[in-house]
Amino acid sequence: MALSFEQKKAVVEEVAEVARSAHSAVAAEYRGLTVAKMTELREKAKQSGVYLRVVRNTLARRAVEGTEFECVRDRLRGPLVLAFSRDEPGAAARVVRDYAKGNDKLIVSFVAFDGKAMDAPAIDQLASLPTREEALAKLASVLLAPVTKLVRTVAEPHAGLVRVVDAMRADRPEA
Repeated sequence: MALSFEQKKAVVEEVAEVARSAHSAVAAEYRGLTVAKMTELREKAKQSGVYLRVVRNTLARRAVEGTEFECVRDRLRGPLVLAFSRDEPGAAARVVRDYAKGNDKLIVSFVAFDGKAMDAPAIDQLASLPTREEALAKLASVLLAPVTKLVRTVAEPHAGLVRVVDAMRADRPEA
C-alpha cells in the first residue's frame, strides 16, 4: 500500500524524533521472515524498550539527517528493519542479536553508535555493554570497596584481641 505525502512526512518525523534521542541503532535485513516472526521480534523489542520499525530507505535517509546516525545514510540498502535503543546503548543490539541467533533469515547489516557506523560483527561488542542496572551495581561495588576495606582494617585489632583473649581462656584450666 502506497503512503500519501502526509503519511510519509509523519513517518520521517517519527523516526527522526526517535533517532534524535536514541543511543544506538541496528539495521537488519528481514527478507524471508514471516509476519508471525516479525510480530514476535516487535514484541521482544517493545519489552526491551527498543523502537523497531520497517521504513523505506529513502524515508530513513531523510529521517537520520541532522542526527548522530547520519553516518548510516549510505548503508541503507535492501529491505531493512531499524532498531533504535532508547534507554540503554546495548538494548537494540541485544534484541536483534538474540533473535538473529534463532532465526537465520534476520541478517544484521550494520550498527551505529556514537556517530559511527560499524559493520555487523560490532553488534557483539555493543550487545555486551552492561544494562543501566548492571552498570550502577558495578559502580556501587567500586565505591563501596574502599569503605568496606577501611571498616575491616579498623575492626581487625579488636577482633584480634578478642581471639587472643579467647585462646588464653581456652588454654587455662578452670579455677
